[in-house]
Amino acid sequence: MQATAYTYDPTTRSGSVLLDDGTPVVFDTAAFDAGGLRLLRPGQRVRIETDGEGDALRITLVTLQTL
Repeated sequence: MQATAYTYDPTTRSGSVLLDDGTPVVFDTAAFDAGGLRLLRPGQRVRIETDGEGDALRITLVTLQTL
């Protein structure tokens, strides 16, 4: 699934993304570290993997979107 980086805290390596429908979803340090990224800037397109749905939706991986 694709999303847009919305917030990112380099100290905690966590933040949030906006899904294409505008829904914000937070990600934790584990999801960020799983993607192997070193930095994330708001507005970047990212690829995410998720688990659950609705209010239980959680991001398990954040990485850069590549073609």
